[in-house]
Amino acid sequence: MASSSSVRSWRTAFLTLRDETSSGAPAGTSTDELVHNLIFANSHSLISAASDLPPYEVTSDVLFLLELVANVNASACRRGEDITQTLTLTSHLVHSIFNLVSFEFNSSSFTVILDSFQSMVAFFFGQGVPRAVISPNATKFKPVMECLETIRRVTSVYQGKFSPLESIQLIKFLLHILECFHPEFVYLYNSNANNSRSTAETGKRFPGFTCLWDVHTIAFTMLADAFSSAGSFFPFDIWHSTIEVLRKVMDVFASKSVLVEGSILSRFYLSLLHCLHLVLTDPKGSLSDHVSGFVAALKLFFVYGLNIRPQVTSPSVGNNMPDLVSHSLTMEESKKEDKTPYRPPHLRKKDLNIKWPKAQDSRISTDHETSTVDFTSSDSDYSDSDGSLKGPDCAQSSKVRVAAIVCLQDLCQADPKSFTTQWTILLPTNDVLRPRKFEATLMSCLLFDPYLKARMASASTLVAMMDGPSSVFLQVAEYKESFKYGSFMALSSSLGQILMQLHSGIVYLIQRETHDRLLTSLFKILMLLISCTPYSRMPGELLPRVITSLRLRVEEGFPLKNDQTGLLAAAISCLTAALSTSPSLPQVKEMFLEEISTGSVDTEMKPGVLSTLFQCSERLTSPTVCFEALQALRAVSHNYPNIMLAFWKHVSTIVFRIVKASTAEVPTKTWKGNVGSVGFIGEKVITAAIKVLDECLRAISGFKGTEDLLDDKLLDTPFTSDCIRTKKISSAPLYEQGSPEDTREEAKASHSGSEQWSETIEKHMPLILQHTSAMVRTATVTCFAGITSSVFISLAKEAQDFIISSVINAALHDEVPSVRSAACRAIGVISCFPKISHSAEILGKFIHAVEINTSNPLVSVRITASWALANICDSLRHCIDDFPLKPSPDKNVNSQMVESLTECALHLTKDGDKIKSNAVRALGNLARFVKYKSSSCVHANSSHPACLGDSLWLERMVQAFLSCVTTGNVKVQWNVCHALSNLFLNETLNLQHMDWAPSVFSILLLLLRDSSNFKIRIQAAAALAVPSSVRDYGNSFSDVIQGLEHILENLGSEPNSAPSSFKYRVALEKQLTSTMLHALSLASSSDHHPLKDFLVKKASFLEEWFKVLCSSLVETACQPESENNFGNQKKEMISKAMRSLIKVYEGRNQHSIAKKFEMLDNNIW
Repeated sequence: MASSSSVRSWRTAFLTLRDETSSGAPAGTSTDELVHNLIFANSHSLISAASDLPPYEVTSDVLFLLELVANVNASACRRGEDITQTLTLTSHLVHSIFNLVSFEFNSSSFTVILDSFQSMVAFFFGQGVPRAVISPNATKFKPVMECLETIRRVTSVYQGKFSPLESIQLIKFLLHILECFHPEFVYLYNSNANNSRSTAETGKRFPGFTCLWDVHTIAFTMLADAFSSAGSFFPFDIWHSTIEVLRKVMDVFASKSVLVEGSILSRFYLSLLHCLHLVLTDPKGSLSDHVSGFVAALKLFFVYGLNIRPQVTSPSVGNNMPDLVSHSLTMEESKKEDKTPYRPPHLRKKDLNIKWPKAQDSRISTDHETSTVDFTSSDSDYSDSDGSLKGPDCAQSSKVRVAAIVCLQDLCQADPKSFTTQWTILLPTNDVLRPRKFEATLMSCLLFDPYLKARMASASTLVAMMDGPSSVFLQVAEYKESFKYGSFMALSSSLGQILMQLHSGIVYLIQRETHDRLLTSLFKILMLLISCTPYSRMPGELLPRVITSLRLRVEEGFPLKNDQTGLLAAAISCLTAALSTSPSLPQVKEMFLEEISTGSVDTEMKPGVLSTLFQCSERLTSPTVCFEALQALRAVSHNYPNIMLAFWKHVSTIVFRIVKASTAEVPTKTWKGNVGSVGFIGEKVITAAIKVLDECLRAISGFKGTEDLLDDKLLDTPFTSDCIRTKKISSAPLYEQGSPEDTREEAKASHSGSEQWSETIEKHMPLILQHTSAMVRTATVTCFAGITSSVFISLAKEAQDFIISSVINAALHDEVPSVRSAACRAIGVISCFPKISHSAEILGKFIHAVEINTSNPLVSVRITASWALANICDSLRHCIDDFPLKPSPDKNVNSQMVESLTECALHLTKDGDKIKSNAVRALGNLARFVKYKSSSCVHANSSHPACLGDSLWLERMVQAFLSCVTTGNVKVQWNVCHALSNLFLNETLNLQHMDWAPSVFSILLLLLRDSSNFKIRIQAAAALAVPSSVRDYGNSFSDVIQGLEHILENLGSEPNSAPSSFKYRVALEKQLTSTMLHALSLASSSDHHPLKDFLVKKASFLEEWFKVLCSSLVETACQPESENNFGNQKKEMISKAMRSLIKVYEGRNQHSIAKKFEMLDNNIW
């Protein structure tokens, strides 16, 4: 009966309200009064009746009430009336009803609710209240709070059913509330920060302020929920508006440089930071304008909840023990808890004497820390069970710190370029191991935060910071002693200090940390740190100390049951990165030499880096550790090749043991690892061992790499000889340059390389060359690509035959493409040896194997096959004249060999760019020495083994060159220019009679003028300087000189080129000078009158150009004798060109011009 009575009263009240408002309110009664009399006066009974009514009816009546009140609100605002009570009662009634009834809504009803609530907020915090006066009145906060809770109730019930449009409406509503509340927020926060009053105290005095924090907490929580569910659908303007609101709030924190703390604030901070996290993870636009503001505010959270008051004692002079910084408990907390406070594991060591690194200004001291955050918690994230944690709000405070650090990581990932400017703010430049409350950094969080998740978050953020543009950004870092800074510290010096502190802190933690997940992150940080640090610009002892620290950690091991193997492998992987740094450091080499001199590898009495790696590589029961140790040994062989001869026996023995372990002599179970299948792990380890063997053999043999064997015209003139660039070859060990001692070591290594190769062929190759694993066979055949000519010649004939037959068999008969590719690479190397190139029989076998692989369906095989083909063609150029000239079967074979190579190369010019580049190089090498017999090729010797039948071959070659220029990439075009240089050097050609000659010269001039790549322009200019007479230039001589002059005259006005090409600009200028001097020296031999008229016309430019050249000769007059020789050659080239011009000007009766050039010529001697 009671429920039916309540239902009747509900329906009577709302029906009456509908009737009265539709027909007009009775005289003397306002709509506001009707609502009060019919609804609010009976609110308790209406609320109790709501659960007994159908949801659709409740929804309809509540929406009607909200629309009605919104209209009342609008009219009251126009008349200036106060309807605070009406709006308060409305929000309370709707809030109470929706707590009992599931609301049924659609898009239009949701809009009605949001619009109605927004008008309420506007009344309380918008136009309804003067903004000049902000008072802590709880009556206006509570209605808004109830509105938000109602919306939150609706969104939680209908989670996932909102359309993107409805979510956008919700976001706009929440942002509007936050904008309206911002003045109150600023006032409240500033008053708390200024008075250092806790939120608990403020809440007791002004309850409205507690509601304000609750409003913000709910608003940001709802914002986060909306972005979590539909953030990807939000347009840029919604995302940007949200960022602006978040930035305003964060700027308030940054402006006070202090965070107000408390349980209420912790909930607010968590909601705010979670919202910021979700907005940053899916950026819709640039954050460059906001990064610095967010970082300034987020940094304040590093010490949130850690009420540490450090008492620093100055170190006594001469005391080697570290300073002890004690953090005493406050009086109140010491009464509550007298137990030993929590300290992170790395601070529990008794012996804290830190001597690393010496290069720092002040000694790094460790700290015994006692924290006021000592409280008990069941949260397992507090590192480990050592120590207890007690205190109110500590768990919440810790989560706030984590959330702030996560937001920093989000910022770094969203805009890594802008974030690099914040390194000096977030990372320490000194005393990384000394915690400071007011100078907290990410490293202090990583080192001293008692909450494991905070330390893990710090580690992840550091990984994000160093994984990206920072690898380039940090290359400017440079370490200087503190007394060299002065009053200003350059960015490079700041970065150098930061890198030093990062090394100190990370290595310090690695030596002491015991938590496996954090250790894994630390190793990842160190790996990135090593790869980013320019050690050549840092203290010389830095890298050796990193290597030594890692070696000690590896030797100590990891007493963790969960992941001992994984952590050990990670430590060795960091060691590999440290040993792989380029350029290699002499300090590291000295460390290895000291290890050799003490005999630590052999005696094992004094452990060293290499002895530790050798021991780890023998742990066959831990394949992962064994693999990483082998990788480290390979890095040593590559970066420090001169020491490897001393360790050959150890390398040979270990590789042999590993190879033997893969056979049936060792049970299969010994190859089982924690990850992967038995075969895969065994295959990886064996392959790694073979690669160590390969690298060691290359180091001992003095392998410098085999590149394209090119006679580069760029190196033939005195103007360009100083522009030679040493090309780094990745497959060759990094030998040091210029030291006589190193030269003697390399000569000794090369001499002894035959012994090591003989041992390898006899001991290792039979076990691995026919291995069932294709990966192992590929690595094995690759070893042959690292042998040198001197070592090969010194081997016994049986060993030579074994190598040749092995690579040929692999290239022809192995079914795996990677093995065939490796075999082609080896053929390309061995074919360049003089002993091989003079053997027509072996070359024939090589050509057959390579030609078959040029038709392989896989591109990777065709690339190496075409590279080998080009090398064979170049090798033939050096030895073809030694082949038999008399008619014989060999002659026919040799002639067919050349034709076969030509046809194969022509076919490959239609393949992809990487293959096309090698094919063009092959044709260029052939074009250099092939003898052409035709009516126009009067110099051809038809009995020569390199003589082709007719000129069609030549025409096809030239056509292929011209086609490749237009269709090929940069490398193809460069090779075309070089191939044309070789073509011009062929003495059997009469270029002036070739129909294609003008096209060739035009292409070279076009590339020289218009190519955006300086290397192509350099080679084109070099090719134009190859013809030795006017006759060789044919009808193109005039075009060549005019084209060169035009390019020289306009070279200074060319637009800026790409930075990658800028370093070649000087080389281009010098090659252009050399080519122009060569062409001008021939000008007097030309009978082309228009050319001579052109030279007269350009006499003033040429005069100024020669003056600049002559002045450069004066600058080099004081150079050493070797450079003076080049100077004399330059003078000769300049003088020859000027004398040629003098003849031209005298022949054109330009005696005054000729006299000027005579004076210049006389002045250079």
